[in-house]
Amino acid sequence: MKIKLPDNVKMILDRLHEAGFEAYAVGGCVRDSILGRIPGDWDITTNALPQDTKKLFKRTIDTGIEHGTVTIMVGKEGYEVTTYRIDGKYEDSRHPSEVTFTKNLTEDMKRRDFTINAMAYNDEEGIIDRFGGMEDIEKGLIRCVGNPKERFSEDALRIMRAVRFAAQLNYSIEDETQNAISELADTLKNISAERIQTELVKLLLSDHPERLMTAYELGITKVILPEFDRCMETPQNNPHHMYNVGEHIMKSVQNVRSDRILRLTMLMHDMGKPATMSIDSDGISHFKGHAEVGVSMAKEIFKRLKFDRDTMDRTCNLIRYHDDRFPATPRNVRRAMNRIGDDFPRFIEVRYADTLAQSELYREEKLKLIDDTNSIYKEILAKKEPIYIKDLAVNGKDLMGAGVSQGKAIGTVLKAMLEDVLDNPEHNSKDYLLEPERLKSFLEGSE
Repeated sequence: MKIKLPDNVKMILDRLHEAGFEAYAVGGCVRDSILGRIPGDWDITTNALPQDTKKLFKRTIDTGIEHGTVTIMVGKEGYEVTTYRIDGKYEDSRHPSEVTFTKNLTEDMKRRDFTINAMAYNDEEGIIDRFGGMEDIEKGLIRCVGNPKERFSEDALRIMRAVRFAAQLNYSIEDETQNAISELADTLKNISAERIQTELVKLLLSDHPERLMTAYELGITKVILPEFDRCMETPQNNPHHMYNVGEHIMKSVQNVRSDRILRLTMLMHDMGKPATMSIDSDGISHFKGHAEVGVSMAKEIFKRLKFDRDTMDRTCNLIRYHDDRFPATPRNVRRAMNRIGDDFPRFIEVRYADTLAQSELYREEKLKLIDDTNSIYKEILAKKEPIYIKDLAVNGKDLMGAGVSQGKAIGTVLKAMLEDVLDNPEHNSKDYLLEPERLKSFLEGSE
């Protein structure tokens, strides 16, 4: 099989070959090329030592020279070139205690995680596949190179990578690899929150986010997201539902497009249900206040997994309002837009995903309400009706010119004016808002 190498990669391989060294594109870029995907980056492996590599290229960066990695800069693009190596004993479920360089490509390949990532390529020799990677691609299988317990003991994050690759490629996980994951899942506690977060998000954004269920079944979520396990143990004995909380969550994640904020929102939108469940005299389950409890839980999860503040704030905002229902009238929609903010379009998507993951009871009516709300939202945008204080026809300078004293009163009057125009957008004019008697009423209402 012929792989089309980018010009810069071919140049690096050719220069190493001309200097008498072996060199190959290796790992994920080979896998993706075989699958017809565009690789995100191209890694190169060689028997040249780092100092030999550095002599051959003008611009290099010692990105991981203690592990044999040098980054070659070509223009603004960087390409990692790593010397064949054998890793010593792993003492922290992540880093080898020592690295030994080797001249043998097979020895280097033995330390890689999965067979589909343990293939190399150059134009002269074609695909080098010594562990059955091509066969596993044909079978749709995630299988460790060699002993899976050894591979996962070397780097516990590989446990999550196995499930993530299964989700991205829609592959199965080989039995022995799966058994090793179950046995060693607890070692994920040794992995940094940032690395866990990265793998979790990649899994959620894949075409098969429901593979989080595999992570649950293998004991992974018990370590990294125990809140989800509690959801899987919480039934929803309610005519509006047909799944337990965890199953409903997974269905809702599947029902929403692959967007970081949306997928995280659906993952966490009902996390507050186990803590708020009550059962009435008819045996019906209720979850009053679960959205607000869910916000608090989501904040803890985001902090624990070291997410950025913007992701946390936007997702928690959608969790807070995910269960908001209101008649589809222009007034109600304007007020909801004001309340929910710029992510109102995502709120519509959240409502769809949530509804489609419930029972069929009143489903058509529920979806029609969402459609009507969305139509009114678009009309409001088209008419450029005021939603926020910045949309008002007057500002603080106008109020001071009309005699309103500087300070807190300005903000309070503007809020009172916004309350008026949210209900009556036609009132949004300077003449109306600054009319002396009306301005007086705004001032009195703010006192």
